Amino acid sequence: MALIRFDQVSLAFGARAILDHVDVQIDAGERVALVGTNGTGKSTLLKIVAREMDVDGGVVWRNPTARIAQLPQSLPAADERSVRSVVESGLDDIKELRDRYDELLTSDPTPMDELEKLQHTMEALDAWSLEARVERILTQLDLPGDKKMSELSGGWRRRAALGAALVQNPDLLLLDEPTNHLDIETIEWLEEVLAAFRGGLLFISHDRALVDRLATRIIELDRGALTNFPGNHSAYLVQKQKLLEDEEKQAALFDKRLAQEETWIRQGIKARRTRNEGRVRALKQMRVERSDRRVRQGKARFDVEEASRSGKLVAELERVSLAFAGNQVVSDLSIRIQRGERIGLIGPNGAGKSSLLKLILGEQAPDSGSVRIGSQLTVGYFDQLRGQVDPEKSIIDNVSGGRESIDINGRSRHIISYLQDFLFTPERARTPVKALSGGETNRVMLAKLFSQPSNLLVLDEPTNDLDVETLELLEEILLEYQGTLLLVSHDRQFLDNIVTSTLAFEGQGVIREYVGGYQDWLRQRVQVNDPLLSSTDTAAPKEVAASQSVKKPVKLSYKLQRELDQLPEQLEQVEASVEQQQTVCSDAGFYQRPHDEVTAELAKLQGFEAELESLMERWVELEAMLEG
Repeated sequence: MALIRFDQVSLAFGARAILDHVDVQIDAGERVALVGTNGTGKSTLLKIVAREMDVDGGVVWRNPTARIAQLPQSLPAADERSVRSVVESGLDDIKELRDRYDELLTSDPTPMDELEKLQHTMEALDAWSLEARVERILTQLDLPGDKKMSELSGGWRRRAALGAALVQNPDLLLLDEPTNHLDIETIEWLEEVLAAFRGGLLFISHDRALVDRLATRIIELDRGALTNFPGNHSAYLVQKQKLLEDEEKQAALFDKRLAQEETWIRQGIKARRTRNEGRVRALKQMRVERSDRRVRQGKARFDVEEASRSGKLVAELERVSLAFAGNQVVSDLSIRIQRGERIGLIGPNGAGKSSLLKLILGEQAPDSGSVRIGSQLTVGYFDQLRGQVDPEKSIIDNVSGGRESIDINGRSRHIISYLQDFLFTPERARTPVKALSGGETNRVMLAKLFSQPSNLLVLDEPTNDLDVETLELLEEILLEYQGTLLLVSHDRQFLDNIVTSTLAFEGQGVIREYVGGYQDWLRQRVQVNDPLLSSTDTAAPKEVAASQSVKKPVKLSYKLQRELDQLPEQLEQVEASVEQQQTVCSDAGFYQRPHDEVTAELAKLQGFEAELESLMERWVELEAMLEG
């Protein structure tokens, strides 16, 4: 069943086409990720789907029986509303219908025709069970219904906003960068909720792990055109590369032919006497096509201005503790940071990551312990709250600081040329920052940061709102950076690709250091948090070995043991079915097949995936019983 369809839809802002006669359809149950570089119009497309913006031309068809809900990009206000009232606000339109129904019942005379129509509409919307729906969502999302929004962290306010969307039982849920400013724990929770959601999804996200997990199809918005790519983000990257290679070949062939025709038209008198008028008209048309060709927006490219090397020691903390209002933020922490290390900081929002950065930089004195700062440090700081840019000033004024040129590693660059590396045209560079998208504002901050010398980069959530291409380039630049890097991020793949060690905030001020990135932390933390394995006593390994040697294995019943023995083969068979069905659904022509076939195949895939998940859970359960 189609939920929404664009037929030859067009929209332009001035001379810039956002949508150029595009066609697209989203069916029930699809999970569609919308990708594209910052500023191409992804959020605008979501606004069109949500009826918040009109188009210039074409037809936007919405299924009249389908309900569309949206998770706003911005967090709900930290006001005095209760969580329950925020969730209930998702049903305001249905509550209005109930109020109107009550009003009609008490009117004299009662308009029976209108009352009957209204009752039919309310039954279709399940309007009689609003309170039960609200309670179900509060329970499902583990939301404290009676708490005020002002008492909640950003992550919990995001949960409440999601509750307001899910309580509507939407057929299509719209999400614009839902993971921004969420900690990893909340992101993983959101990922699980969305994976279990049975309706359709249309979402924008720079979180590659989330897109890989959720998406069944990618739609790319590029130069006003929408292109479909079946499969998840990994499949999209392969298909996109092939598409770009084909596009470059076609453009090269076209340009070669155009050059040949231009040479022919400029030949001497004899050639002009015998010229073919049809060929002349064709050449004119080719010139028009070439001038109309919308060149693909380039990738951002930038270098970091590096200062002279710092001393070998960057910072050393010995038995440092810090508390605020009785809340222990850092407890007895001892770490040594040396030149060239790339350290990631992970933990829940409010755990104290920014406070630890201030301790390391010498901006905050500890309650106890000592902090030693290294020599010859030149710090570059990226602030997630964007306090380093003036929204009233233009991009040029924010980055240049009054300079006409910028020196990057001994090479002078004009400010306009430098900003073009960050995808800002000369015209766009004169735009006030307040008129930019979130991703463009982040690029301004990076441009300003990288124009200043540093040998210690401190990046606090640098990936928010960045498009994936800029994100990947930022990874490359940071990997080549010769200085020291301190990185706060909730982007799991970004951490895995960048950092060499991780400082994890594990509650009550406990901060532990792990080798590697996020996935390495996941593997190591189970052992470290084991009370036996984490003992500081030198005899602990022997004690552990002794305790393990005397530990008696638990014997399963014959029936359970047989079930456990058969599970590996069952898992292998179902995994093969999932892989085979994913191949079917990733076929280039899959979504051109009849709608009923597409729906059936997607349902088959979901069935296999659910069966696989059930078998995995049962395997873990039986293994846990066996281990006692």
